[in-house]
Amino acid sequence: MAKRKSVFVCQECGYESPKWMGQCICGAWNSFVEEVVRDEPKSVSAAAKGGRAQAAVPVSEVTAGSGRRIDTGIKELNRVLGGGMVEGSLTLISGEPGIGKSTIITQAAAYISQHEGPVLYVSGEESAEQIKLRADRICREKLDNLYLLPETDLDKVIEAVDRLKPAFLVIDSIQTMYTEALDAAPGSVSQVRACGNILMSIGKGRNIPVFIVAHVTKSGELAGPKIVEHMVDTVLQFSGERSQDLRILRCLKNRFGTTSEIGAFEMREEGLVEIENLSGSFLEGLEDGSCGAAATAVYEGTRPLLLEVQGLTSTTNVGFARRTAIGISNQRLAMIIAVLEKKAGLTLINRDVYVNIVGGLHPEGTSTDLAVAAAIWSDEKGIPIPSDTLIIGEIGLTGDLRPVQGAEKLVSEAARMGFRRVVLPKRSVDRMLKKAENVELTGVKSLAEALRVFA
Repeated sequence: MAKRKSVFVCQECGYESPKWMGQCICGAWNSFVEEVVRDEPKSVSAAAKGGRAQAAVPVSEVTAGSGRRIDTGIKELNRVLGGGMVEGSLTLISGEPGIGKSTIITQAAAYISQHEGPVLYVSGEESAEQIKLRADRICREKLDNLYLLPETDLDKVIEAVDRLKPAFLVIDSIQTMYTEALDAAPGSVSQVRACGNILMSIGKGRNIPVFIVAHVTKSGELAGPKIVEHMVDTVLQFSGERSQDLRILRCLKNRFGTTSEIGAFEMREEGLVEIENLSGSFLEGLEDGSCGAAATAVYEGTRPLLLEVQGLTSTTNVGFARRTAIGISNQRLAMIIAVLEKKAGLTLINRDVYVNIVGGLHPEGTSTDLAVAAAIWSDEKGIPIPSDTLIIGEIGLTGDLRPVQGAEKLVSEAARMGFRRVVLPKRSVDRMLKKAENVELTGVKSLAEALRVFA
């Protein structure tokens, strides 16, 4: 009879304790749940690893970059993954319910099944009929080589993998899987951690790329223990507003490529459609003569991206002035407002300030600072910023402007999109080796100097 032991597991962070604790080391109160753990049978471990033991080899004999990339048939997904899926890799994709996780995986699975070999789609939430209805709606390829398995028992999944020998394995979702090696309920910290470990052994032992779908909490963070994020090779986050068709796929971790790439999709009746001209989609509503709107640009991965920033000021009626931002942090907005008041002479103490990055994108970096300040100034003064002017630059606390990354490519993208003028830090202009044609570059040293350009 297998030995049994009881541990207390924090449902917030996954910390295990031999005794119950009122407060966990992560700060959560009353989050411990008792779980009975049974030693894992040797047969399960051997089956998961494929019965093969890895031998130690010298570093000099290891071939760098020998992992083959598998084309998913979706260019934007390939871009985010670093050129395609790597054989034996474990990829975790998360996002809110209904955002399109299962849709993009089904499209990729259908393509791989026709070009690489059989694909096994394991679903613990939907029936085979539900998945078939979705696949018939969004897939153009034949589905003869795409196999569906509505199952939550991971031990039976291993048996199906041994029989089918798939070229690609999908688990939807990790929170529904369980192994009989543990007595804990599916979705618990212990089960998610154990199932993640077994799936990693399946992928590495059989050289099969594995895609794992994961749920998120109300705060948008990955549900379950954080150790799963450390075990997998790649972590993808699918985001977007349900009221809009735009979907953004961002890479948060990638052992085989960069983590700064994003993929853009549009949700349609026939599935997710790639957006090739992402800058154009973000600038569709930018009109000439409207106050409080400014065009800016950021560098996302290997490509420049043009965005529209909107600013709005209104009289504060009750209490303190509100500072609300969508797309940038409230701390960054508060700093920009303070510099506007101190260095540009703008009085906003009794004004509510709202800032929005159009499209629901949350750009990284600080190259949008100057455009945010210009949009707020434009709405407060009632002076429109020309729609053919692009504004980029980081604002310092002294009011000076810092150079931005990839200024040359941002200016080239602005020229391609039809902009005639780019306002940017003077140091960025001085560092350019090649300047784009048909674009006027206006180099400014400070925030006050930049605003005088539009006055």
